Amino acid sequence: MPRMLDVSDEVRAEIGDEEANRLLAGENAPGSYDCTSCRTPGDSERERTSTVLFIGDETAVLAFAHATCLPSQVVQVTEEQLRGAVRSISGDTVDLEPEQVVPEQAVLGVTSGLVLIAGELHPALVVEPTGPIVRPGSIASGDDFLPLLIEQGFMPVTELSSLPPVLHGWSVLLAMGQLHAVLQPSPGGQPVAWWQAHQPLQVTEGWRAAANKHQQVLMFAAPVGSIGRQPREDLLRDALDKAAANGKLVASVLPLAGT
Repeated sequence: MPRMLDVSDEVRAEIGDEEANRLLAGENAPGSYDCTSCRTPGDSERERTSTVLFIGDETAVLAFAHATCLPSQVVQVTEEQLRGAVRSISGDTVDLEPEQVVPEQAVLGVTSGLVLIAGELHPALVVEPTGPIVRPGSIASGDDFLPLLIEQGFMPVTELSSLPPVLHGWSVLLAMGQLHAVLQPSPGGQPVAWWQAHQPLQVTEGWRAAANKHQQVLMFAAPVGSIGRQPREDLLRDALDKAAANGKLVASVLPLAGT
């Protein structure tokens, strides 16, 4: 049965027309899969699905994502990043060297929403990776996502009762009413992207209005599996409260760049 797959021109160029056509015909594509972005189940027979090709120096992995989470694209990563990730992608491997099966490169998932703190609505971003994050160069297992952010100045949050401090040097880039990136300081002085949208993310009118009013954005971060993909803001708030109570949440206020 043909799949509801999106195969972008850049993915087709990498895997070849023959492989792309087999995927579209349903010969090699899975029916069900775990989305490489949000890690929740998907079904390529029932919903639009993106093919996402992760390419290292010697190896490539073809993964699948909800089209609403990620567009079909090629993602360049280092071979070390490919080999150092913890869990396997639910997808096919494309062997640039035979007999190599490569684990997943963790991706940062970002959700926007309004969060009520001290009686006022604040624009918030919630960042949760798709897999454990380890220190660069480390061969140990585990998850260093929150310790790494705390070292950058983010503060542990145990309850959402007051705003955390402003983290100067970091900012949220909003342009043409869309979310483009979270920027961090660099030794060269110019901000660099800590996270960048593959394509600009739409935010609600209410979120944009609150961001323009406060000229700052509240950013929360939690390790994989702590928040999940919540379809409503009340459910997102419940998940944030639970993560905070469990000691799995850090936050900072970031200045707004752009409008």
